[in-house]
Amino acid sequence: MLSHSLDHAVLTLTVHRSPGIAGRAELVSRIEGLIHGYKPGLVVITLEEAANENAAVSVVLRAHRVCNDLGIPMSAVTASASVRRVLEASAETSGHLLAVHPHADHAVAAAFDAAA
Repeated sequence: MLSHSLDHAVLTLTVHRSPGIAGRAELVSRIEGLIHGYKPGLVVITLEEAANENAAVSVVLRAHRVCNDLGIPMSAVTASASVRRVLEASAETSGHLLAVHPHADHAVAAAFDAAA
């Protein structure tokens, strides 16, 4: 359901499928653990096509709140225009704004540029 990598202080997380309502808390916990454990400079979360559902979107929004509390910028990636609109409209507006991208390569490149 979740894979991750850390490169140049950028924690990249990929949600491969929706956790559903029942798995949402577990996925949030795993993501929070990775953020707290690695203490990255930036976080990028990609929702693959199979993960573009409400439960996964709420996980991304929760991760954004965690990142904001820790002062860590975060980006989200999804190919779905409707999911991008929901993320942009629902994200925290205080602290670091959630950057939402249609392609992972753009988000990771922007994250590396910001970290440099």
